[in-house]
Parts: sequence; C-alpha cells; structure tokens
Amino acid sequence: MIIENNKMDYSRNEMKYLTTYNRNKKYQCGPAFKTWIAGLFIVMLAMPLTAAAQNMDGAPYDPINDADIDMYMGSWQESWPSHTHGSLVERDILTKGDPINPPRKGAVLTYVNRFTYAILTGKASTAPTTLRGEQEVLFISSGNGIIEWNGKTADLYESVAVLVPEGVEFTITNTCEEPLEMYLINEPVPAGFTPKTDILVKVEESLPISSSDGHWSHIVKSIFNSSDGLATVENILTVSFDPMTIGHPHTHGKGIEEVWTAVKGTSAAFLGKEVRWQPPGTGYMIPPDGKTHHSNINNSDERVKILYFGRFKGEGQFK
Repeated sequence: MIIENNKMDYSRNEMKYLTTYNRNKKYQCGPAFKTWIAGLFIVMLAMPLTAAAQNMDGAPYDPINDADIDMYMGSWQESWPSHTHGSLVERDILTKGDPINPPRKGAVLTYVNRFTYAILTGKASTAPTTLRGEQEVLFISSGNGIIEWNGKTADLYESVAVLVPEGVEFTITNTCEEPLEMYLINEPVPAGFTPKTDILVKVEESLPISSSDGHWSHIVKSIFNSSDGLATVENILTVSFDPMTIGHPHTHGKGIEEVWTAVKGTSAAFLGKEVRWQPPGTGYMIPPDGKTHHSNINNSDERVKILYFGRFKGEGQFK
C-alpha cells in the first residue's frame, strides 16, 4: 500500500506539471513545448478553409462560451480507490454526470456506468462474480493472470481484452507477484437485450488493422462491437498514431459518448482551443456540443496507442 500511495502521489505531481492550466493565461510547461505548440498552430492556420474541420472557430478561448476541457479529462492516478468483485481495486477515470455541464472533474458519462482502472494484487483472486443488469469489458494493461468461467480458462496479459456478459459467473486470478492491471468499462444492459452466454476473449496485438487512414492518420484495430455482444457501447477499438502525426480535428453532437484514453505513450490531446498532455491512464470524453473539436497529436518518435469506446445511438438527443 505504501508503494502504491507513493506511485499515486508521484503521478499526481506529474499530472499537475503536464496538464494544469493557469487561467491567468500561462501554461506550466517548458520552452520546447511552447515552441512545438506554436508550430502546431501555424500548421493549423495554414489549412485550406475547406479542410478547416467543420468550421473551426477562429476566436480566442472564451471561458463563458467554450468548454472547460479539464472537466472532461480524468486520470486514475488522481482518484480514490474502491473495492469491487471482492478484491479488485478500482480507481475512476470518468464517472456518471452531465456531458454538457459536468458537476465535477470527469463526471461526464451518460450511458456507460463507469470507466475505471482496476488492479488485482499479487496472487489474489476475485470473488466469484455474476453481473446482473450490467456487463464489463476488461483491457489488460500489465501483469499476468487467468479468468475462469463455466469450466473454461483464458490467460490474461497485456493487450488481452475480455467481454463479460450478464449472467455468467467468473473469477479472475493474479498468477504472479506483480499486480494485474486493467482498464474496466461497465455498461448497463437495456430492457429487452439478450446477452451472450459465453465470455469472449481477444488479443488486441494479434488483431488485424481495420484501417490506417481514417481522420488522416488513425491506425485502428476493432476489438468489440454490438455483434460481439456489447449492450450499450457500440464500438471498442484501439487507435494508434505514428510519430509526428495528427488526427483530423472534428466535433460530436448530442447523444454521442466517445472516450479516448492513452494506454501506451504520451501524446497531446487537442480539445477545443487548448492542448493538454495525455500520458497513459488519462482519458477524455469529447464534449457533445457540436463545436468542441478534438484530435490527438503525436509529436514523439514512437507510436502511441489510445483505447477508444463510443456510443452513437440517438445522435442529436439524450435518452
């Protein structure tokens, strides 16, 4: 626990350096970052008007009319722990709230129950668990373990994704001394939905690339979609960015819940008229206001990877 707290405290300090925006119009960052940002906006200004990403607003940031992007970002390193599944420790990344006027930082979800980072300590096992009225998707970040259900077993290690449907009893065991760590998406099961009867396991690293040119530079792998048994979320993907690339900035409207979380490498999250570093474990939801553009910018010399999930039904209204 002492080691975990030290890790969390360090991450908080790091996040304060990386993401804190001073409303007195000063960013807490070094000269290299300032030079890079200046270059970025020169490029953005040089875009042809026809490619100006859905009429990008050229006015300066207005805290009254523009979204406060820090309210739409969250990191598990800044969250308190809670226990689920008997011995699984979860820390919030994003929580239920109001996607237009968040009541607190990261409280922006409408459709997904919760989005967390979960840790199972060395050699520990969860209690036998059967989900009711909800389903869960696990994306393993590090460590080694197994998941058991209905007399079946699957290995858990980095890049393994698991879809646990409603009504299937399962247990997760950490087979090593090191923590087994994972991202966890908990979604509700709507009335009339028929869940799958078996747990689905995929290895993201082994999946084929679905596309490599969407939004200019997105390298996409599809992990789960509605046909796999998702009940509320429609797509779960990874989106990678090659070095020195940027995604096409675009907006989303009401009814869309789209979340982007860094899982490997650090990029810059371009939201509205501001930029924030996005290290692993930090996620954001795009404000569904039809005017806040979003993109990610990889200014490093290594590929970065984002875990994405989205829900699009009922675009234009909240249900």
